[in-house]
Amino acid sequence: MEDAVGSGAGSRIGIGSQSGLGSEPESEPGSAPRSEPTREGFGGAGTQTLVSTPANASPLAELPDCAYDNLLIIAVRDHPTKIEARLEREGHDTATVGVVPVVPAAGDYDGDLWTTDPVRPNDLTGLGMRFSDAVRHIESGTGWVLLDALGVLLVYSEESRVCRFFQTLANRVRAHGARGVYCIAPEAVSDGTYERFRSMCDAERDSACASTDST
Repeated sequence: MEDAVGSGAGSRIGIGSQSGLGSEPESEPGSAPRSEPTREGFGGAGTQTLVSTPANASPLAELPDCAYDNLLIIAVRDHPTKIEARLEREGHDTATVGVVPVVPAAGDYDGDLWTTDPVRPNDLTGLGMRFSDAVRHIESGTGWVLLDALGVLLVYSEESRVCRFFQTLANRVRAHGARGVYCIAPEAVSDGTYERFRSMCDAERDSACASTDST
């Protein structure tokens, strides 16, 4: 994403993408707005939130139920198979959730979630291109973007590169009018690094998870 904000060559969008994820009908004249000012404490449309998430908790558990109506997951931590299993267990519609897989083994996934082509975690430019492909299917005002483990990117790239990537990502999601949720384990990064990420977001919150990830 640092240098590439257009479509990524060779990316594929799978099930449910042609009409957009979870597309809603246009509001009738005089009807209520399509999105509330806030959603479960995450702020209004376009709000970018950094969430302190324990390493043993599921990032998906941070989201309110309404997020699953139109959700894009940048999956740095979890394989799409694991994400699909959790969604099905909790009764969410897999047709309204898309995944940008940033995990080495994601190329063998053949489940029901729509996905872009997988990308290596050290390829931030490629990741940005996959994101640009996928965000077109996220609705302005009602859509959500989740990055499940921001700190993992620091294992593969220098902090300065990850920060530039993250700033571009958050700005793109904000401009798109979607809510961004970025999970990070504070114990895995320095205080200075955490503060840099926090300063690029509009809000900060502690994890709502009390239970561990059992999937």
